Parts: sequence; structure tokens; C-alpha cells
Amino acid sequence: MKIGEAAKRSGVPAKTIRYYEDIGLLPAADRRGNGYRDYGPREVETLRFISRARGLGFSVKEVADLIALWHDRDRAAADVRALAQRHLVEIDQRLAELQQLRSTLTRLIDQCHGGAHPDCPILDTLSAPHPCNH
Repeated sequence: MKIGEAAKRSGVPAKTIRYYEDIGLLPAADRRGNGYRDYGPREVETLRFISRARGLGFSVKEVADLIALWHDRDRAAADVRALAQRHLVEIDQRLAELQQLRSTLTRLIDQCHGGAHPDCPILDTLSAPHPCNH
């Protein structure tokens, strides 16, 4: 099937499919005599796998590792679990960072009374020199 059909069946845009081929996440498709890429059910299945993994926030490198594990019938499930656990730790770290950002922004918003006067603690904080800059 052509790339458009593979995109439709997998839910992955054609441009993204080309990108995945370029970076080696998806093996380069065979070419027909007319030069068009030719995809089969296995490639569509792999594209769905990639899409689901990316949807869970796995990096391209992690997805490549997951694909290798997926294709390795001698794999240990513990290896897959360890990779997923590392990813979960990264998500928790990002959540903590976002929670701190939210807390800081909430505090600044609470300090800003709005109104017609020009004084604004939000802008004052953004324009203040960073404590690490000397």
C-alpha cells in the first residue's frame, strides 16, 4: 500500500512516517517500480506501536529500544518493565517541576491585584535579575 493508505490505517501522518524512516525508527519501505513506497501490514502495525509509545511520552530512543524488545522473542519482560519504570520516574520529575511552576505562578497571580495602576509583581519578578547572575 502507498504511504497515504499506511498513514490512514495507522493514524500516523505521512510526513511523520517519512521522518520515522529517516531516523531509522521504521525500516525504509520497499519501493515499487514507479518509485512509490510500498507498505504492508507489518509496517502499519509498527507505526501503530510507535504512535502508542510516543503517545505515552516515550522518547524516540526509548521507542527504538521498545521496538527492539518487541521484536526480540527471547527478551525478558523485566527489561521492558525497567524501561517503563525509568520513563515513569522521568514523568514524575516533570510533574514535580510543573507543580513548582504552578505554585510560583499562583503566588504571583495572588500578589497581583490587577486594576488600573501600573505596579505588577508578575512583571517585577520577570524583569528582576536572576539570583545566580552576578
